[in-house]
Order: sequence, then structure tokens, then C-alpha cells
Amino acid sequence: MNAPLLKHTLDWTISAAPVEYAEALAAMEARVEGMLAGTAAEQVWLLEHPALYTAGTSALPEDLLEPGRLPVFQARRGGEYTYHGPGQRVAYAMLDLNRRGRDVRAYVWRLEEWIIRTLEEFGVTGERRPGRVGVWVVRPEKPPAPDGSPAEDKIAAIGVRVRRWVAFHGIALNVEPDLRDYEGIVPCGISGHGVTSLLDLGLPVTMADVDVALKRSFDMVFGQTG
Repeated sequence: MNAPLLKHTLDWTISAAPVEYAEALAAMEARVEGMLAGTAAEQVWLLEHPALYTAGTSALPEDLLEPGRLPVFQARRGGEYTYHGPGQRVAYAMLDLNRRGRDVRAYVWRLEEWIIRTLEEFGVTGERRPGRVGVWVVRPEKPPAPDGSPAEDKIAAIGVRVRRWVAFHGIALNVEPDLRDYEGIVPCGISGHGVTSLLDLGLPVTMADVDVALKRSFDMVFGQTG
């Protein structure tokens, strides 16, 4: 029989230097196995990656528009192609859904809510869109979409994997990455929309400011972490 998961403990970790993607995957796998064995606590890990693309389990070859532009890694999470790079705050959340609710859709909604509340702290209105996982920002200053609806850009992506009701991977919020690197992929398989960042929206906030907002918003959405 599996050992019970550690209860009511969560490690909040921030990496100052960029973390290689393969290293991060290995660390997440080890943490999840420890949680399943009852020897490790939940963790939220805030970090940046070197510039790269990740391919989720639904990634289509044709959505890699510029092969060779950046390294490509198999992410072993749901979703399609995603960009990671300096200036983007990645938050890997290794959380026990046995005690947080065995509902993956509800969990993804809470991840979106985490981002939306974080953006609110900087005066940015983040929104959900049916059929498009992630968080979006309306850009009224840009030309409207072909259907006449207001232009909107994606500011944060979400990718999740669940193993025996332990969730891992998480969110990626664009703070000040080089948005030109998105030109090498169809982000999350969604064409016809742009991407943005806090800097692109005229908000040159620091990563430390974002981390404080992420912590405060996480506590509001998921419960106090101490």
C-alpha cells in the first residue's frame, strides 16, 4: 500500500539562476515520486529557463514553424508547443489533488485564477476564453480580429500533468521575455492571436515584484502556504 502523502506542508522555492529544462523535469519527477511515497511535501517552484520550445503530448509537427531556431524538448505534459525563456516566470506547481479536489478541470480553472489575480495586482485584466487554455488580455489599441471582435494577446500559458492525483508542471507568465521567439511556433496550437508581456503592456515590473504577487495570489486561490 502507498504511504500517505504529507499533509498541509508546501515548499515555496525560487531559483535565482536559469534552470536547464531537462534538470527541471528530473527535479519535478523526483518531487512527485517523493510525494507519492509520502516523503516529500508539495512544492511551488519559481524559475526561468534558457530560451527553448517545449512540445506537449498534443504538439503537431507543422506547428514548429522554424525548426532549429531554438532547442526543442519533449515536455511530457498536456498541450502543444510552448516557449520558455529569460524574462518569463515559470511556476511549477507540484500539488496533491487528493486533498485539493480530484477534478482536473477545476484545477486548471484555479491555475488560471492564480494568474488572473496576479495580473490584477499590476492593474492588468486577464481573461479566460472558452476552448483556449491560458490567460488573455484584450488589446483595443490593435486592429480587430477578422470577425470584428477586439484583438487579444496571450500573456500566460498553462500545462498540466497528473500522476495518481499529484499534479505537476504549471504556469508560465510573460514578464519581459523576447516575444520575437514566439515566431518560431504556433503557441499552444492557437493561431490568429498574438502574445504579450507585462513589459509589452507598458509595465516594467521586476521579477521579484511578480514573485510577491504570485505568492499572495496563490494563497488566495489555493490556501495559505505560511
